[in-house]
Amino acid sequence: MPDLPENARVVIIGGGVIGCSVAYHLSKLGWTDIVLLERKQLTSGTTWHAAGLIGQLRASSNMTKLARYSAELYRGLEAETGVATGLRQVGSISAALTGERLEELYRSAAMARAFGVPAEELSPTEIKEKYPHINLDGVTGGVWLPTDGQADPANIALALAKGARQRGAAIHERIKVTGATREGRRVTGVDWIADDGTGRGHITCDMVVNCAGMWGREVGRMTGTNVPLQACEHFYIVTEAIAGLSQMPVLRVPDECAYFKEDAGKFLLGAFEPKAKPWGLEGIPDSFEFDQLPQDFDHFEPILEAACNRMPMLAEAGIHTFFNGPESFTPDDAYHLGLAPEMDNVWVAAGFNSIGIQSAGGAGMALAQWMEDGETPFDLGDVDIARMQPFQGNRRYLAERASETLGLLYADHFPYRQKATARGIRRTPFHEHLKARGAVFGELAGWERANWFARPGQEAEYRYSWKRQNFFDNVAAEHAAIRTGLGMYDMSSFGKIRVEGPDATAFLNHVGGGQFDVPVGKIVYTQFLNARGGIQADVTVTRLSETAYLVVTPAAARLADETWMRRHQGELRVTITDATAGEGVLAVMGPKARDLMARVSPNDFSNEVNPFGTAQEIELGLGLARVHRVTYVGELGWEIYVSSDMAAHAFETLWQAGQDLGLKPCGMHMMDTCRIEKGFRHFGHDITPEDHVLEAGLGFAVKTDKPQFIGRDAVLRKKDEGLRSRLLQFRLTDPEPLLYHNEPIIRNGDIVGHLSSGAYGHHLGGAMGMGYVPCRGESAAELLASTYEIDVMGTRVRAEASLRPMYDPRAERVKA
Repeated sequence: MPDLPENARVVIIGGGVIGCSVAYHLSKLGWTDIVLLERKQLTSGTTWHAAGLIGQLRASSNMTKLARYSAELYRGLEAETGVATGLRQVGSISAALTGERLEELYRSAAMARAFGVPAEELSPTEIKEKYPHINLDGVTGGVWLPTDGQADPANIALALAKGARQRGAAIHERIKVTGATREGRRVTGVDWIADDGTGRGHITCDMVVNCAGMWGREVGRMTGTNVPLQACEHFYIVTEAIAGLSQMPVLRVPDECAYFKEDAGKFLLGAFEPKAKPWGLEGIPDSFEFDQLPQDFDHFEPILEAACNRMPMLAEAGIHTFFNGPESFTPDDAYHLGLAPEMDNVWVAAGFNSIGIQSAGGAGMALAQWMEDGETPFDLGDVDIARMQPFQGNRRYLAERASETLGLLYADHFPYRQKATARGIRRTPFHEHLKARGAVFGELAGWERANWFARPGQEAEYRYSWKRQNFFDNVAAEHAAIRTGLGMYDMSSFGKIRVEGPDATAFLNHVGGGQFDVPVGKIVYTQFLNARGGIQADVTVTRLSETAYLVVTPAAARLADETWMRRHQGELRVTITDATAGEGVLAVMGPKARDLMARVSPNDFSNEVNPFGTAQEIELGLGLARVHRVTYVGELGWEIYVSSDMAAHAFETLWQAGQDLGLKPCGMHMMDTCRIEKGFRHFGHDITPEDHVLEAGLGFAVKTDKPQFIGRDAVLRKKDEGLRSRLLQFRLTDPEPLLYHNEPIIRNGDIVGHLSSGAYGHHLGGAMGMGYVPCRGESAAELLASTYEIDVMGTRVRAEASLRPMYDPRAERVKA
């Protein structure tokens, strides 16, 4: 019978590169009683057949930080463990075949400079100099990343496992976890059985980490958690040895869905085809171990044909291996990391979307530190498992979405690009009304949201570009309606969480930075902070009664914010309920908003009765509603909350009454362009758990004169120490270039940061962005006295900078 312990501090389920990395990093932090259980043999799921590409540039600064950490870690592992990782810094080239792809690559090169990753734009001739085997037909240019590389995936995992064992971790192969025992929101232990039938047992534990890869969804179900991922077939070929082929950079030609890697004088050609093949829809065979999937040459042939044209020597080389193996993909192409929302001691590191090797070191380090400290070491919102909605574990949904997400890795990453598969799942009560008026929908957290409205006769769908997209003028018109007249848009998808009970006020005063002991009807804008003063949530909280509040959160953050509150509830007598689907919300905004409200309701909407920051119950048409006088677009207006059964009536009443006032339907893109002019922060971009609330310019929303609340000490400390950076608002002086996010901020000629968000300021006449700029020991005047530029795909564009909102800095329009 296997000699397994009866208890452990942590049980890690899964012995691929991710599980081994988590064990390694926990052991480095001094954890003992670490037990890793692998159902078959280490690396036998996906790790063993990974291509081993080590790229360092990711889509955000912190994801890039994790990828760079991985490369640095792998460099030192051989000396530490004696296991060769095969890491070679060969560099990588990405080649474009279109003007749009070239702009994407050049923008990524600018982003790399902001993140401290060496990058160089290449002409076609320069690509040929670095990669003489390429056929340049159609190549428009590319980007060179000299610090990228490649490595041996299985040996990296085995080196991490050895490093963990050297510090006392117990790693057991051929032990399958078959079940978990639970008490409330905690797993108390796991059941196991030996692969050869020689024994079974139970290990009690303080924590569980799901590193089960393509089995992650099933292990999630076993532990009471939702881990949405789906295995897909991933194809590559390896040639016979090619005479004279020496060490080459990694080459990616995303417009042909292909990557090329030289290894020991052979070529490996891999593909991320536009329509992938989900696999294991009925479950993964229990016997799976180092298995290959059936070949499908017809599926791979179009990519091979293009590759032989792009790399003529491929056509002459014999094929040594045609490989098809499974890899796991998530609904949004970002991996899952962190503490599962449903349980308080179940952690997840799974679903790595073909970037598991380059991510494993950093992901393992970040998760281990999170487990050690009880909070994220820096912003991990891109990959936090709490971003996933419960419905996304649906098998059919995952199969449909995974058929797209694999191909999206090499698709054009256009701004505002929407997923095409698994759509129409969550619809607001106004969906059909908006659709009938030309709404073009986007999807967020499963919600179908009207992003913009097509004109009569205009094609009601996206046509993507890095330049002005086909909806640019539509959004400009919606923006103008909000600024000069009257617009209405649907905010029903925003999270609505009711907090009720005799201790509701005390609870919110503990978890939130604002003061919640306010009159009924008062709206409090504030943040939930972590112990470092970073922003966990950006919310408005309305007091509905003496014992009830409504917390409104961004749509994608609802589950995370609800989970944060539950984990800090303690013994306080409160009930926390997701009420999002119970009410539809229409925002009526613009200088004529009060005129419209007077037409549909006998209630008083004056500043005396309903000033900014207050709510009231009203009659609306023939029904009832509650109106909140707040705004995210910087104009006079109301958010109208109406129960879902009366939502259609409310829309029809408002729409009919607003016709001769010029009421215009508006979408989410308009809301973004208006909010950036007003300098309103966007959670997840401008403000994150890593950003201190004072450096974000939101100190007014935190009341340190009230008793202890989460983050209070960090706020007081920062007041004493002074700010290290400040969030600035920028506007390009040239009206032509566009900003999205991550463009480098240049101060007096030097890169000092990057934009956290960007959009076009239609009223102010230029692209706008927000971003943090270091300011230690500087006054606001000194900070603003500098010359600022923004790097837009390699061109430096002059920008105005401001600490105060560039639009309506005194909020006179909001309070009109």
